Amino acid sequence: MTTAVKAPNAMPIDIGISEDHRKLIADGLARLLADTYTLYLKTHNFHWNVTGPMFNTLHLMFEGQYNELSLAIDLIAERIRALGFPAPGSYRDFARLSSIREDEGVPAAEEMIRKLVEGQESVVRTARSIFPIVDEANDQATADLLTQRLNIHEKTGWMLRSLLA
Repeated sequence: MTTAVKAPNAMPIDIGISEDHRKLIADGLARLLADTYTLYLKTHNFHWNVTGPMFNTLHLMFEGQYNELSLAIDLIAERIRALGFPAPGSYRDFARLSSIREDEGVPAAEEMIRKLVEGQESVVRTARSIFPIVDEANDQATADLLTQRLNIHEKTGWMLRSLLA
């Protein structure tokens, strides 16, 4: 998936994680970045287009969620770069790497909530899938990032799901 960035006269990366492990971790983080970006776009779209009796509640909730996702995108991409690999950054890359599918049209508010719960849980599964290689490589920095993302996405999923009860 990713190829190490090798600039002329670049210093080798020696952070105690082999290049093979760094590549596997960066590939996993690229999938997490794609999921996060796709969920960001979906959440922002729903923020713009939500209607109905829960408009104000959902409009504000979705805004808080897409702002948080925007910050996460940067953190994930920067971790990929710190591992020595380029971060994916095109819609084509994100569509290829993401486990979250784009939606056609504008669903009703309740369906928006369901789709965002599904998206949050997709991101959780992707983040969780990276842990085995992160643990094997003894990469605490990535483990910390993943743990933070899990906490946020699980909590957000719970909050969204509670609106459907």
